[in-house]
Amino acid sequence: MPEDAVYTHGFHASVLRSHTWRTAENSAAHLLPRLTAGAALLDVGCGPGTITADLAERVAPGRVTAADASPEVLEHARRTVAERGLGNVDFAEVDVHELDFADGTFDVVHAHQVLQHVTDPVKALREMRRVCRPGGVVAVRDSDYRAMTWYPRVPALAPWPDLYDRVARANGGEPDAGRRLLSWARAAGFTDITPSASVWCFATPEDRAWWSGLWAERLTTSEFARHAVEGGHASKETLLEIADGWRAWGASEDGWFTVLHGEILCRA
Repeated sequence: MPEDAVYTHGFHASVLRSHTWRTAENSAAHLLPRLTAGAALLDVGCGPGTITADLAERVAPGRVTAADASPEVLEHARRTVAERGLGNVDFAEVDVHELDFADGTFDVVHAHQVLQHVTDPVKALREMRRVCRPGGVVAVRDSDYRAMTWYPRVPALAPWPDLYDRVARANGGEPDAGRRLLSWARAAGFTDITPSASVWCFATPEDRAWWSGLWAERLTTSEFARHAVEGGHASKETLLEIADGWRAWGASEDGWFTVLHGEILCRA
């Protein structure tokens, strides 16, 4: 992301707990059949590196470049890669709108939960296309907040979708990115596009406790909470009430929550 972009979630512990849960299997399954040993891969917005490490294992001895706008998060990724004992990963601090790589550098360019946070997703996709070799693949996956659904409909949780939407848009993002990926890819000049969708589902007692707990924490102590209050979108009292709604949902034996993701595989 460029300097004027605002990452809505920030890098609070509750956010990193969510990011480190992600794997290639639960977050990049649409890409895995396209990976081959020896491929050069760019992971844009790599975060703490758990997906990156999985991809690096699959393309070895090919090299992976873990790229992110945050030096702090790149340090997390370095630790993840070191703990996995991987020697085929490089690291780069980047602006996704102006990738500092030559044309056609990579066989695969991957971005997970990135375009919803950038100021110009079409420009970002053009850059991913530029640094991907002809015949290579650009793979993108983003959630779609308005398409998320859950049960039971706990009353205290009802204001959360509108609140998230306001905060994310005030920060220059597009929280419903998933449904727009195909249109953005077409606008970026891709013509060979395979669109798809998949979900995360949180319904076991353990998953409910984890998912509800991290969102309750985000609403009270993370950068999201600060943006919500300082932007005039919610009071601290309102955030506490919605956090209680998350906990009430998580405590329900009938609790079920799905996160819909849009996906695209684009031939460069």
